[in-house]
Amino acid sequence: MSATLYSGSYIPGGGPYTYTAPIQPAAARSLVAAFNAGFRMQDANGGYYTQGQTIIALRAGAASFVIYRNGTATVGAWGTDVKMSPDVVAVRQNLSLLVDNGRPVSGLNANDTSKWGNTLGNQVYVSRSGIGVTGDGALVYVGGPSLNITDLANLLVRAGAVRAMELDINTDWVNFATFAPSTATGLASPANATDLLPLADMTGPPSRYFETWWARDFITMSARLP
Repeated sequence: MSATLYSGSYIPGGGPYTYTAPIQPAAARSLVAAFNAGFRMQDANGGYYTQGQTIIALRAGAASFVIYRNGTATVGAWGTDVKMSPDVVAVRQNLSLLVDNGRPVSGLNANDTSKWGNTLGNQVYVSRSGIGVTGDGALVYVGGPSLNITDLANLLVRAGAVRAMELDINTDWVNFATFAPSTATGLASPANATDLLPLADMTGPPSRYFETWWARDFITMSARLP
């Protein structure tokens, strides 16, 4: 599988970008999944790097989703677990690591509604998402409704993550979609998309990734075609 960071005019801002919504037919040919990235950059306490440019300065110690030239990706703390190299093509930072060394980080407060993102209505239990990496390098995504921050961390650990970070929160922004065209040469599209959870739990539909107006960043996973 190969990861790609799609950038938007709102998050991170600026551009134009090579990879931005809508997903083009050439990319839809191999698209397997797409999912939300992180907070607005003014809330992320981190930076953004893509297309050989530092869009927002990267912060040492920040939780970072890093994509390499060969399409592989990982999660780690910037400057220790992951560092800049000629093979790095994208870095998306968001807060600090939520899971490290296979355990939730110390000091998590189940009732927090600010450190790990301002929640709608100051609620503790909201839609949350996160991404982690297992000991053998596989990526794991967790997303769903009515989660507090310790729930999210514990689920990522149960999924096998040795390091993990929170992505976005609140109802409209948490989305993970897979795509299954009816033929081997078919293109991924909203018509053959399936959300990880029902519409009641993931209200923002996968059609967003195929719309010109979608201005937030997101991540795709694609098959490696022969």
